[in-house]
Amino acid sequence: MRPRVRSSFPYPADRTDVRVPLPDGTLLYARIWRPLTDEPVPALLEYDPGRLTDGTAPRDAQRHPWYAGHGYASVRVDPRGRGNSQGLPHRRTDAGDAAAVVAWLGAQPWCTGRIGMTGLGPGGDTALRAAALSAEAAPALAAVVAVGAHDGHDAYGGADGPGGGGGRVAHDRGSGGFAPPLTAGAAALAAAAAPPDPRYAGDAWPDLWARRLAALDAGDPAGPEDAGTPLAYDAVRVPVLAVAGWHDPRRDTVLRLLERLPRHLVRGVLGPWPCRYPDRGEPPGPAIGFLQETLRWWDHHLKGLRTGVMDEPLLRSWTRGWRGDDTWPPPHVTPVTYALQGGPAPVRSPLHTGLDAGRFAPSGGDADLPPDQRAEDALSACFDVAVPSGGPPVEVLGHPVVRLAVRADGPAARITVRLCDVAPDGTSVLVARGTATGASGTHAVRCGASGHAFPPGHRIRVAVSSAYWPWVWPLPAPGAPAPGDTRARGPAAGAHGTRAAAPSGDPGGTPPGGFTLDPAGCSLLLPVRAPAPHDATVGFPGPEQAPPLGVGVPAMLGAPDGDRPPLLVVRDVARGVWRLEADACSGEHGSVRAYPDGLELTERAVETYEIDEGAGPLSARMRAEWHMRWHRPDLDPPWHAAVEVRAEAGYDTDGLLVRTELVCTGTVGEGADGGDEVLLHRTWEKHLPRP
Repeated sequence: MRPRVRSSFPYPADRTDVRVPLPDGTLLYARIWRPLTDEPVPALLEYDPGRLTDGTAPRDAQRHPWYAGHGYASVRVDPRGRGNSQGLPHRRTDAGDAAAVVAWLGAQPWCTGRIGMTGLGPGGDTALRAAALSAEAAPALAAVVAVGAHDGHDAYGGADGPGGGGGRVAHDRGSGGFAPPLTAGAAALAAAAAPPDPRYAGDAWPDLWARRLAALDAGDPAGPEDAGTPLAYDAVRVPVLAVAGWHDPRRDTVLRLLERLPRHLVRGVLGPWPCRYPDRGEPPGPAIGFLQETLRWWDHHLKGLRTGVMDEPLLRSWTRGWRGDDTWPPPHVTPVTYALQGGPAPVRSPLHTGLDAGRFAPSGGDADLPPDQRAEDALSACFDVAVPSGGPPVEVLGHPVVRLAVRADGPAARITVRLCDVAPDGTSVLVARGTATGASGTHAVRCGASGHAFPPGHRIRVAVSSAYWPWVWPLPAPGAPAPGDTRARGPAAGAHGTRAAAPSGDPGGTPPGGFTLDPAGCSLLLPVRAPAPHDATVGFPGPEQAPPLGVGVPAMLGAPDGDRPPLLVVRDVARGVWRLEADACSGEHGSVRAYPDGLELTERAVETYEIDEGAGPLSARMRAEWHMRWHRPDLDPPWHAAVEVRAEAGYDTDGLLVRTELVCTGTVGEGADGGDEVLLHRTWEKHLPRP
């Protein structure tokens, strides 16, 4: 369902750009949409690192004017060292800086002194941590809406994120155990190096950019991204509406907040969305009227109106429709154990197993979500549980847990579990997953939070593999090759509905990290939900937004990336090499954008993951390239700047070697004639322990 565009509102509004002073004198760039009224109004703050004049401008244009039209001053601020703000960025100062912005807003004569904070992803992280500031630090803050936020209490966003599930990998971010954070680091570096826009920053833009680049030159971007301090649950003092999609790797945060915060301080919504605001209409959907729902939240907490929002169930979630649960965990969710049947099942998956995992943080792209899992299932040991045709669906809400009795081929096994919904025609839909690394023994692999209904006549499949590239780095080979017939190809038939994982075609030895499962010690524990009284009352209006910004997407004749698919898997049959190529700029506005204010922005980003079945696990390589170019033909002289980041990671003799290169160029100074000056060219190398 695409959002309805609304152009008529209760209040007319205007837009003003201002600079907000921090206590240390740093000026932050802010954009305020304010209703035209003589009465003071509450304010809403979105404090997001995504550059308000270009990066998030299309999204902002459809949200902030909508709130202003309903009687709120809606404010978007570039954090310290981002966009057109002064200073140097540091995630750990964001909540304190946001509190200073809250205080400034509360002191404005047009404001009632009641402030709400909202945000998506990193902006949600900041809003969530601001909710835990003391009343002395942020006295005007009255409520928070955090979408896709991360509380910092798991390894990288959830049990089904790279390395989740409680094994060694789950706690090994710093060792480079996961490929996605390394590629995400390239994107983060490109964003941190982006220049201010002279149209908004004025003549100070070269100095602002030079200071940022000098700080980057002295830093270490090859390390893991700083996600900020973990949230102190007992310090949260203002009500939090925690929202995420079932396809958002940070969704577990919503359930932790529901479990740890008192009822008067929290409500949660989990729906069928990627890492986007729920009114965007991105697949799989359906979208909801999220702006209308948050207006109820703000009207209650900032204006004192009786909207009924705190009478809603503690959690509203989507399985095969909207459901309502008034406690977490709810009493009508019962753990049901299913024994996994069959004989011993060898699991020695080819190294390219995992190429159909989908993107780690889906954002609505055509190829973001995992495709049909039949190809992955054929490379895994599979155990099926039938859902009776004549009975009700098996509705799951919570964390599935798979208990596995493992006999490892070597010192350690790398275990990936996928929970799939298999239709009568064989279509296999990924529902949840988890990973762990460990020696022989029994492992309880906890999958990410899931809301799903397995229909009658379908099968609940547990698929277990010993590889999941590129989400998890493959386990390096032990000193001696594991025994077995490594030249066999295709799945081997197992007993009693079990299928063994296909071995790799590697003539040099069985893939390392393999193991054998003993089904007698294996089981699936599902949190099965029964119907509840609140189910019939849960619903949302259809999505609506303010008119779009009007960003143009020029046709680029002969552009080299014009026909690039969003996700491409290439198999080099002769060499035995598998390569996955992902275009990170294949979203709504493409890679070339023309803004109404005259800015032309070109952005290209390609992530490549490669593994050679014949060469073994040490052949795993990832590369990420980000190219961003800003051009202003409307200025005299015309202005342009560019940032290029290249990052590569792979095994070396001691562990993982990460190389990062940053090149920043631009036109600086009076009378620039269009020639680019190299302002920074820096390379970093970092050795990380072998995962």
